[in-house]
Amino acid sequence: PVPPLTEEGFRPIFDGNSLHGWDCDPDFWKVVDGAIVGQSTLDHQPKQNTFCIWKGGEPGDFELKAEYRLTGVHDGNSGIQYRSVELPDVARWVMKGYQADIDLAQRYTGQIYEERNRGFLALRGQIAEVPDGKKAGAIGSVGGDAELKKFIKDGDWNEIHIIARGNTLIQLINGHVMSILVDDDTANRKMKGEIGIQLHRLPGAAMKMETRNIRLKTF
Repeated sequence: PVPPLTEEGFRPIFDGNSLHGWDCDPDFWKVVDGAIVGQSTLDHQPKQNTFCIWKGGEPGDFELKAEYRLTGVHDGNSGIQYRSVELPDVARWVMKGYQADIDLAQRYTGQIYEERNRGFLALRGQIAEVPDGKKAGAIGSVGGDAELKKFIKDGDWNEIHIIARGNTLIQLINGHVMSILVDDDTANRKMKGEIGIQLHRLPGAAMKMETRNIRLKTF
């Protein structure tokens, strides 16, 4: 058998102590105990989904690894953006692009979503393709939805691993492939872009998204 790959070539993009290199709304984001923390309360919500954005580059082919913990109400929702763009015409700290979706109910965690554009692209368990100019469709499976859900820890730290190579995207959680996308939609796909962490607007709900040990390898 092929032995496990040792982790080489990654560099931290969060120093563990400050938001140096990141841009986000200080009303909702801060650093606590070595993690970037985005937090909302019942009466303190962003006007729309808001993001903490890494300003160190726009990686194209890369691998991103991080640990996250999402806590709060059952419908709490977050995600990691990549190959994304900021939309200053909409509002500051708003992003459009691919998202490794994360939610507390574990309905969506692991799927590939596209914020503010094509929506659901590859559900948990799917290998999906987007033909040029058409909608996404499943072409295979990496496992059953319920089976993969068992590998995700509720209210605890999980490791997320995103691999982007050309127009192929692979998302893993805790060492298990959750979804794969081949994006042949030349008009809509993005081959590079910014990385960000989402705090979802959910009126009447409180949640906390913590992200730590964020590291990047580019090619």
